[in-house]
Amino acid sequence: MSKQQIDSKTLHRGLKARHMTMISLGGSIGTGLFLASGGAIHSAGPGGALLAYALIGVMVYFLMTSLGEMATHMPVSGTFSTYATRFVDPSFGFALGWNYWYNWAITIAAELSAATLIMKFWFPDSPSILWSGLFLLLMLGLNFLSVKSYGESEYWFAMIKIVTVVIFIVIGLLMVIGIWNGEAVGFHNLTSNPFPAGFLATLGVFMAAGFSFQGTELIGVTAGESENPRENIPRAIRSIFWRILLFYILAILLIGLLIPHTNPQMASSDISTSPFTIIFEKAGLAVAASIMNAVILTSVLSAGNSGMYASTRMLWVLAKEGKAPRFLARLNKHGVPVTSLLATAALGMLAFLASFFGDGVVYLWLLNASGMSGFIVWLGIAISHYRFRKAFIYQGHRLDELSYRAKWFPLGPILAMLLCIIVIGGQFVGALKDGRIDWPYIVASYIGIPLFLSIYLGHKWKHRTKLLTLSECKLESED
Repeated sequence: MSKQQIDSKTLHRGLKARHMTMISLGGSIGTGLFLASGGAIHSAGPGGALLAYALIGVMVYFLMTSLGEMATHMPVSGTFSTYATRFVDPSFGFALGWNYWYNWAITIAAELSAATLIMKFWFPDSPSILWSGLFLLLMLGLNFLSVKSYGESEYWFAMIKIVTVVIFIVIGLLMVIGIWNGEAVGFHNLTSNPFPAGFLATLGVFMAAGFSFQGTELIGVTAGESENPRENIPRAIRSIFWRILLFYILAILLIGLLIPHTNPQMASSDISTSPFTIIFEKAGLAVAASIMNAVILTSVLSAGNSGMYASTRMLWVLAKEGKAPRFLARLNKHGVPVTSLLATAALGMLAFLASFFGDGVVYLWLLNASGMSGFIVWLGIAISHYRFRKAFIYQGHRLDELSYRAKWFPLGPILAMLLCIIVIGGQFVGALKDGRIDWPYIVASYIGIPLFLSIYLGHKWKHRTKLLTLSECKLESED
């Protein structure tokens, strides 16, 4: 296929407002909330986990308003890579794009590993490679369809997750005040010892909290395929505050109230044991375990499906902009970047390692590696927005020209940057165990940083790029 043929085809704008809203609402509800929340409460206590999730929630809110401002002004699927290239430094955009592709491609593998463990709840003696291969083919098949089909599948996946969380919150509140079981649980578990392991333990669970929120930035990736991005994106962004408040903060609060942090099930390495399952069983729902594991399975597949979508689109943009091999920019008649999809699925096959090295170990390594890459992306969003707004004013534009304006600038992106840096540095705390340094943990947690820096510095050395001046920033889309 020639360069002209490739450039004459583009992604289809097939995502409607309801798709965008539900992708925004359900995009980050997955293993982080349903599974990792229990370990976070066990490690840092109910108060520590609540504080960690609240601070990450504040950071994510500011990041999404920053992303919303840029995405409504320049709605392209490249988002983070494109914005960093045009507002900061071409090498920074190059590294950020490849980092994001790696981030979500690894997440696919992590979600496949989680799905395998969940299936073993019903089929304990089945081989891991069977479920990893089956679910990888399922995600691959869904992403071969048009973007409208992807939006529709994610709409219903998100609906299942949201309904589950709402039911959990209602039952949990009734249990706390004593209406459900006739005995009020009250606030004893929270007030008796909210920070049993101190502030450092709270800092140590930030990565789990950050992983829980990863997926919120999907709204920026979908901008390039939204029917009306300048209306649909702000609408979805405005729902983020309520999602953070309802789906995360309230859910974490209820888990901390209803289950003592010392409960050994909270620290279980068995990923099929969810705090949601424990509480539903406490409520007397006998089939809670099977139902909740089925919900978690759909949630895991949804997260993996979204990861396949996001990483495929980023790889396509990198190819289109000459940052990846040109053959990866090919689209089929439905506007799907098939070659990028297959390349992404190939990396997702890392999940097959689960059948050779132990499911739980591989899952935790993949989660940590993906988590750090996600924070790098978020840091890039904050830096890009700060530079965008500065360049926008410097080049003579007025703020009322923006379709959507992020509040509290420059405090918002600066605060988000600082929190990202604190969280990245704070992961060292988790490596201190019994007075010793857990070097494998450090390698797993920080592997994303040398990977990012090697790509960034390698591109800068080859192309001799430099930080763009405010007058050099390209504020208008070339699409």
